[in-house]
Amino acid sequence: MLMLTVPKEEYLMIGKNVKITFLGGNNNQLRLMIDAPKEVNIARGRAIQKRAVKRRNAALQQAHAQEESGAEASIEKAEEISAEKAQEA
Repeated sequence: MLMLTVPKEEYLMIGKNVKITFLGGNNNQLRLMIDAPKEVNIARGRAIQKRAVKRRNAALQQAHAQEESGAEASIEKAEEISAEKAQEA
């Protein structure tokens, strides 16, 4: 991890093709300009967390739907067995 105190307009280079320029800010916010090739994926932490929550919720909904469909299948199977036994009697 690297922690820096930098003046306005200072920049960092990451590799040979990613440039981060510090544009200023205050105690609560920092303004950056990131110059990078299109193939470099840049995402805010908040956006990454939001996507992770959406994916988790979708997975939970899918698991819940599968549980419900499994329960319905079990009920149908039980009804079939009950009908077969009724026919045998």
